[in-house]
Amino acid sequence: MRQIVLDTETTGLDWRNGDRVIEIGCVELVNRNLTGRHFHVYLNPGRGIDAEAVAVHGITEEFLADKPKFADVAADFEAFVRDAELVIHNASFDVGFLDNEFELLGREHLRGLCAGVIDTLKLAKEQNPGKKASLDALCDRYEINNAHRELHGALLDAELLADVYLAMTRGQESLIMSLDEEFSAQENDAKGVARVRVPVKVLRSTDTERQAHERVLADIAKANKGACLWLEAAEAVAS
Repeated sequence: MRQIVLDTETTGLDWRNGDRVIEIGCVELVNRNLTGRHFHVYLNPGRGIDAEAVAVHGITEEFLADKPKFADVAADFEAFVRDAELVIHNASFDVGFLDNEFELLGREHLRGLCAGVIDTLKLAKEQNPGKKASLDALCDRYEINNAHRELHGALLDAELLADVYLAMTRGQESLIMSLDEEFSAQENDAKGVARVRVPVKVLRSTDTERQAHERVLADIAKANKGACLWLEAAEAVAS
């Protein structure tokens, strides 16, 4: 599975008011491993930058004066993210800005290029309701060192977000299987000799164990205002 962790910096808060993207930073994950491949570019927006935005990311009009336009890098950016799943913190912000850039060029939007979008802000709020969910707060929660982050920067934030995302979803590694991996009744040992896999004995749960399990599900449902996926699935099967 190929994923691209992405962040942007912009001239302001709203592309509908004419704000533009001025920095894009991406890092690549393949099967939950950082590959070392990245995409990073500063962009000349052809307009001014809000003072509030400069205070956040430190990028000035003077610095961007000789940088390329989005039109100059659009094809390379498309090639880097195409068919990947995007991982973005507060995805609606970045996707809205990037789709606007594509729209201005008459090009396809991100969701048409990519396999999907994971919003880590939404994920963090679902995992820890009521807790702070900023990137800095998540770095603190998952003990990820961000001491070198004095200002926002798209590539640095994408690198931090990659670490945060992997920490947030730890445990999913065991669920990932290579698509070309085949399972059969036989395997070869180190000498290439076929050996037969011994059938696994299935142990059924006792009535006492099932009752204990049902009590745990009931407690989960109570803690989540009646929501429990496993309990709903069991009820659906029973009906």
